[in-house]
Amino acid sequence: MIKGASTIVKPKVDYMRVSVTDLCNLRCVYCMPPDGVRRMSHGEILRYEEIERLVRVASGMGISRVRITGGEPIVRSGVVHLVELLGGIEGITDISLTTNGHLLPGCARSLKSAGVRRVNISLDSLRGDRYRKITRVGSIEGALAGIEAALACDFDEVKVNVVVIRGINDDEVEDFLVFAGERGIVPRFIEFMPVSMRSVPGGDGFIPMDEIRLEMERSHSMEPAGAALGAGPAVYYLLDGGPSMVGLIAPVSRGFCRTCNRLRLTADGKLRPCLMSDEEIDVKGPLRSGASDGEIGVIFRRAIEGKSFTCDFERVSPCGRKMVEIGG
Repeated sequence: MIKGASTIVKPKVDYMRVSVTDLCNLRCVYCMPPDGVRRMSHGEILRYEEIERLVRVASGMGISRVRITGGEPIVRSGVVHLVELLGGIEGITDISLTTNGHLLPGCARSLKSAGVRRVNISLDSLRGDRYRKITRVGSIEGALAGIEAALACDFDEVKVNVVVIRGINDDEVEDFLVFAGERGIVPRFIEFMPVSMRSVPGGDGFIPMDEIRLEMERSHSMEPAGAALGAGPAVYYLLDGGPSMVGLIAPVSRGFCRTCNRLRLTADGKLRPCLMSDEEIDVKGPLRSGASDGEIGVIFRRAIEGKSFTCDFERVSPCGRKMVEIGG
């Protein structure tokens, strides 16, 4: 090796986000257009048994952790059955779910019993008028009821995801720390990402996470928590010596491509090695054409080996798909 040259140590790809639908009961300004997206036909979307088979093959390629996403995953009927199917796959050690919480009161306990261990709930404001503005159609009461339902079921982890948007909710950081601390849950602040759109209505919206961290440090001591929670890119800190924690996710200003350990499976059967690239590998077509598990495994291997671990957000064009169609 030439002196001074560096090499990327590729992480083990062991985590897959599985989108079960592109539909959602909200219309968040950073995720989808006001009128939603084109509704896929029933035949376009992977059946649960097909998802189970793909995850089973993926487990043989090293995938051990699965997160169920959407759209809003709970709007698709039978999602509890999918969790049961995935829980029966040898090698899958962790099943988690990302949701906006509105439908959780009716199924949280069933999801826990089926095998969901961890739940992330999107909540971008604690103020009713702002929450409605960000989601366009949602109610803060619905989201809060979902959080309470999750806490009542005693999941291993309940986290709250907050996309921080300049001029919209950037003055609520301390409110979220108090809210989460009172309930023993972990808030995670996330930079606005240029996926499918460069800005939100009213401006660019982007705030670097260092700015949020400095704001918190004016009132709190923060020390690295050491152990990661889950399989994602968040960096966790103990607040004021603990036990309260906070997670910071800075995909734009800091980047986590060098440590990215994930694949994404879209609801219509495409493998996406990278969130910020429109490269997709069709796996539904071969699956429905009678491909063997070995042949499907080759497709997964291609996705893993072709995965890029470098990305420049400043040069990335908005993706052809909306965030809700990718699965986040």
